[in-house]
Amino acid sequence: MIHSRLAAIDAQPLPRGESWLIPLLVVLALVSGALLAFVVGHPRIALLLGLGTLLSGGAAILSARPTAASRTVFPAVSPDYALVASSLSLCPDPAVLTDSDGRLITANAAYRERFAGAPAPTGIGIDEEASAALGLARSLAWRDGQGCAAGITTSAGQVAVGVERVGSRGDQLLWRFPRPQPDRTRIAARRMRGAEGEILAQSGVLAAVIDGEGRLLAINSLMAERTGLNVEEGAPGPTLSDLLLPSEDGRVRFLSEGESARPLRLLHVPLGSGGTVSSAQVLLFDTTEAADITEPTNLQALLDILPIGLALVDRDGRFLTTNKAFRVAGGIVEGTRPAFPSDLVVKEDKAAVADAVRRNARGPAMSGDLAVRLGHQPTEPVALTIAGLRGLGDAAVLLLLKDNSEEAKLKRQIAQATKMQAVGQLAGGVAHDFNNILTAIIGHCDLMLMRHTPGDSDYDDIQQIKSNSNRAAGLTRQLLAFSRQQTLRPQVLQLPDVVSEVSHLLKRLLGETVTLTVKHGRNLGSVRADPGQLEQVIVNLAVNARDAMLAKGGGDLTIQTYAVSASQVAELGSEILPIADYVAFSITDTGVGIPPNVLGKVFEPFFTTKEVGKGTGLGLSTVYGIVKQSGGFIFAESKVGQGTTFVIYLPVHQEEKGQGPAPVVPAPKKEDLWGTGTVLLVEDEPMVRTVAERALTRQGYTVVTANNGEEALEVIGRGEPIDLLISDVVMPIMDGPTMVREARKTRPELPILFMSGYAEEQLRKSIDIDNCAFLPKPFSVQELAEAARKVLSAK
Repeated sequence: MIHSRLAAIDAQPLPRGESWLIPLLVVLALVSGALLAFVVGHPRIALLLGLGTLLSGGAAILSARPTAASRTVFPAVSPDYALVASSLSLCPDPAVLTDSDGRLITANAAYRERFAGAPAPTGIGIDEEASAALGLARSLAWRDGQGCAAGITTSAGQVAVGVERVGSRGDQLLWRFPRPQPDRTRIAARRMRGAEGEILAQSGVLAAVIDGEGRLLAINSLMAERTGLNVEEGAPGPTLSDLLLPSEDGRVRFLSEGESARPLRLLHVPLGSGGTVSSAQVLLFDTTEAADITEPTNLQALLDILPIGLALVDRDGRFLTTNKAFRVAGGIVEGTRPAFPSDLVVKEDKAAVADAVRRNARGPAMSGDLAVRLGHQPTEPVALTIAGLRGLGDAAVLLLLKDNSEEAKLKRQIAQATKMQAVGQLAGGVAHDFNNILTAIIGHCDLMLMRHTPGDSDYDDIQQIKSNSNRAAGLTRQLLAFSRQQTLRPQVLQLPDVVSEVSHLLKRLLGETVTLTVKHGRNLGSVRADPGQLEQVIVNLAVNARDAMLAKGGGDLTIQTYAVSASQVAELGSEILPIADYVAFSITDTGVGIPPNVLGKVFEPFFTTKEVGKGTGLGLSTVYGIVKQSGGFIFAESKVGQGTTFVIYLPVHQEEKGQGPAPVVPAPKKEDLWGTGTVLLVEDEPMVRTVAERALTRQGYTVVTANNGEEALEVIGRGEPIDLLISDVVMPIMDGPTMVREARKTRPELPILFMSGYAEEQLRKSIDIDNCAFLPKPFSVQELAEAARKVLSAK
């Protein structure tokens, strides 16, 4: 309770009690002068000595008096009611400060909350008797310093009030309205009839609330079932002692169940305080005749529900109890229990675990984590929490063990996906730059071939250069496939048709020592993918399987297609594969298998287990990129010595309404590639710009070149006629899409042909421009002419 004091210290007058010293000093001076005159015989000398004594005494008195400078004067302080209000706010009970007549000065938040409108304390009574009681309390406080009243009827219910006279001048009154203490017994009984009692019942605990005389006020459903009682609110039942049969071992039994019933352990929890007899909460636990306090049946059932592995260890380091999650995570066979916690871990970790258990069992209660490897799973470290316990009987150490193998697996998958994405971005950038170089090489070869005829001495050399450039272009396509940036030509197709087309080639590739078996499922949906790329996926996987089986002298290769419904995907419980309908095909071999430490790296680029010179390490990474870019998923399973299975899931293609098959466009003839008109060519790479300019000029076009987007906009701004705009996508200063958007503001019908080393699908997702075509790099002179003619024909 806060007692507020308003102190005002007035200036006090200086003490005047020394005024009687002056007459005494005069008398003493006269007496001393008379004695001197009598002794010496000279009255003048006596008179002078008396005056000197009088002057010196007066000076001493004056010097002993406190001066104005040395006195501390406290001025009167006016009350700070803001500070008073802040102090009252610390009081949890309603409190208010008034003047002597009961007029309100300030009140705290509890007062304003309880009494709406915050009236003066003398006006909160709702009848004359209450107002008279409040006025009497005020009068008593004003007269005697304190006053009180109880049972005052107000709009907020009956209240008690205490009034105290405060302030430096005693001209103010402090009113306090203490809140009534909650009835703990009633609250406990209500909770026992509600959710809290039901939770105890579900845990196997019988519970009841009794009053000071031991009568039952409320019981939970389990105790009502065991005793057959129905204790209603407001009607106390029999006493608890009437229901129980005590025994010599301190346990009790229900009298209705007889002496052969299961014994109970009783826990008495008082609800009051002090030495008086009060109500209490009683908990009854089932036990057995040979019960171990550390392992009651109900406690073990509660522990087995916990998702975290938990175990109790005694002071000697031996197990007392373990729950189900601990036994599963620790690899403990059902029905057995190791003696010590160190028995669960590998040899290298036994000393650390034993030392930690011993230190926490006998020293101060602490807790800490240890990274250990379990004996049944030595490759995966787990976290073992060891905490000291006190006051729980024989239990001295608590062990917490969590099976985080799934969590570690997900972390590895995320790390692998992140690494693959980073390498893919690097591969895509390298392939883009390399495509520009190959475009220039292939283009110059085409231009040189136009000046040479077959049989010429340079013709074969130029063809060889072009052939090698095309092989290099195939390598960049593999890099782009891995980075999911390859230009695909997707079609709606049936997967068995693709497998049938490539199976003839596979028989020649696999050789006589490998037997190929193809199986097709029923009711397969159609998929949308690039058939050529799917054939490459099958060939790459089959060739790797062949190499794995040749180490064993041969084997069987099985390709199987089958449908996977959404319900089957849900049953798989995969966190990677979304729930949908898929068409899957698996490629299974009987080769040497892939070790577990290598299986997670097979899709990484440039990773290979083959000998030097026999593998580039891009085969499976290309497969991974093609499958992911086609919207599918690929998984690998392998057992050393038994073989490997690659499973690929492709989503079933849903035909849109009104969508028909794509029309077949016949290949253009050479004479159809000739064109006229002005072409604005925008390319930042000089070698690519030169080849494209020469190729278009030879086809009859007038070519205007620009190094970047800004120069192209200057050309367009001059008003020159432009029939076609051919632009690279990625350029410094201003990229191609930005430049095209600006150009379309003045020339909205201008045809656009983008050329880039990145995938068309990726670019179309990021380029929101209508009526634009795309030409992938590297391209030949004829491909550039075909693309330009096609765009102009559609104008």
